[in-house]
Amino acid sequence: MTLSSVTSRVSSLTSVLVSAMAVLLAAGCSSGGGSAVGAGGSASGGTTGSGGITSTGGSIGSGGAPGNGGSTAKGGTTGTGGETSSGGVTSSGGSLSRDAGPDSGSTGTGGITGRDGSSGSGGAPDSSGSTTDGGTVNCSAEMPSGGTSHTGDSQGGSGSLAWNLWMNGSGGSLTTFATPAFSASWGPNSGDYLARLGLEWGSGKAYTAYGTITAQFAYKKTGTGGGYSYIGIYGWSTNPCVEYYIVDDSFNTMPFNAYGATLKGTVSIDGEDYKLFSNTTSGTGGSRCSGVSSWSQFWSIRQKGRQCGQISITQHFDAWKNAGMTLGNMVEAKILVEVGGGTGSVDFPIANVTAQ
Repeated sequence: MTLSSVTSRVSSLTSVLVSAMAVLLAAGCSSGGGSAVGAGGSASGGTTGSGGITSTGGSIGSGGAPGNGGSTAKGGTTGTGGETSSGGVTSSGGSLSRDAGPDSGSTGTGGITGRDGSSGSGGAPDSSGSTTDGGTVNCSAEMPSGGTSHTGDSQGGSGSLAWNLWMNGSGGSLTTFATPAFSASWGPNSGDYLARLGLEWGSGKAYTAYGTITAQFAYKKTGTGGGYSYIGIYGWSTNPCVEYYIVDDSFNTMPFNAYGATLKGTVSIDGEDYKLFSNTTSGTGGSRCSGVSSWSQFWSIRQKGRQCGQISITQHFDAWKNAGMTLGNMVEAKILVEVGGGTGSVDFPIANVTAQ
């Protein structure tokens, strides 16, 4: 066999072997390729996020957390009956100034003075048994029966409250009752007439020391009140000496501006706007501040008159403070009738002032 023949046969065998191996490899890949494909198939796409993991939205706040409104104050913190006095102030008799009280030489027993805001144990009943509770006032209350009539310039105690009567004329009277109520009456010769019932602290402390001071009232008026008239809240402070008014009604047209006073602002209290005024005066009957002959007057004048409701006295004090009108130590906070003439009367079946 020649060398060329051997080479040819080797080349031929090599071709056969290569072909056989190719066949074997092709067969192996076909049989094993299923598992290879299958390996990917085992995932079946299922491991790809099925969407089930995606947040369902359930974790988003359901809205239940926002306040349901139940925490809104119900007004139940309104004073339910005021302070219990350790004894009434007895009238010293004789002639008193318009603003008579502890600082002007009255000789009361001191039971009303310095009570510091201790709270009473019950409501302020009217003659029908209704109570002033949570800011609700019985506007149809009837006057209680009986009562004690006072004439001339005088003062005294009635239950847990103190009363004052003053005029620079004659013929007026004030009737007090066992409950927080009073009746004021004046005639053509009474002149400047003031009748009031409420809390008395003597020389007192800052108003913030007495908690929340509130008045509840209902009244009917008849007749006339002369050239000026104020129905509302009245009182004094010392150091500085201030005579103050919260005017809720008048025998004349409401609203009005305090004569000769400077407007300090407007504030909304108890559902209505009040204009705030301040001025300096020497008055007609002297001050309740020892040795003081000229003093400030503060005013809150309601823009729509009313004859029944609640007066949030402390809120007026706060408003005055914010307007730069500074009160001193509290002497009194009383429900007031003041007129400058005429002939008439005001009956208060409910006239209560509390500090709690």
